[in-house]
Amino acid sequence: MKKVFARPSCLKDKQFRYCPGCSHGVLHRIVADAIDFFGVRDRTIGIAPVGCAVFAYDYLDIDMIEVPHGRPPAIATGMKRSRPDSIIFSYQGDGDLAAIGTAEIIHAAARGENITVIFVNNGNYGMTGGQMAPTTLPGQKTTTTPSGRNVKEAGNPIRVCEMLATLDGPSYIERVAMDNPRNVLAAKKAIRKAFQNQIDGRGFSLVEALSLCPTDWGMTPVQAANWVQQHMIKYYPLGVYKDEGQPIMDTGQKEYRQERECIKM
Repeated sequence: MKKVFARPSCLKDKQFRYCPGCSHGVLHRIVADAIDFFGVRDRTIGIAPVGCAVFAYDYLDIDMIEVPHGRPPAIATGMKRSRPDSIIFSYQGDGDLAAIGTAEIIHAAARGENITVIFVNNGNYGMTGGQMAPTTLPGQKTTTTPSGRNVKEAGNPIRVCEMLATLDGPSYIERVAMDNPRNVLAAKKAIRKAFQNQIDGRGFSLVEALSLCPTDWGMTPVQAANWVQQHMIKYYPLGVYKDEGQPIMDTGQKEYRQERECIKM
């Protein structure tokens, strides 16, 4: 019998520890599938910070590094510049990337670093108890906002894709969702494109994935999927926010765009 579906070779054969309905397991498979598709397993290095995202090192059978909260883009920058032939990606949650790591992600994007960022947005601090995050929706209840997020006190949620798309440095930015099979297939396509951009030397790519967190949202997985559809996607519209489509540096060369532009001046 012909096999039409199989576990990616760089995804370990072990049970996930994530809560039922959590999107991390699906995203791990998509990332592993992209690595297998391009045949770059032996030169790929993943970077995971504090939070549920950190468990990626338990499941992806590649070189992985755990780094301090919010620092993956900084570490990724150093690794890619010192090992330009490696494929470097960070796997970050919203509490990490959009809070303590805001400066790192903005400046890595502004510099157009040739790295791939997978940004998992579930609207709360999932590992530490479901507290309000920078991406928590207005009125959304969390353990630290039991009456709902009050924007007058806590400010408005941060739309990361829209913010980074205003910068000149990024090459590709897209937001996807993990709420149904059609959107999961779109996420698979987007993450492959983000890795392809790095392989081609096109610069900074980020894919944001609106993800389910049934446990901390106090919902069933089905209710959580409906929440993404009815609430998250309305505040965080899906789609491509930037796609330059042109290389920012010649493949195989270490020179960065800002250095070349300085020479031209």
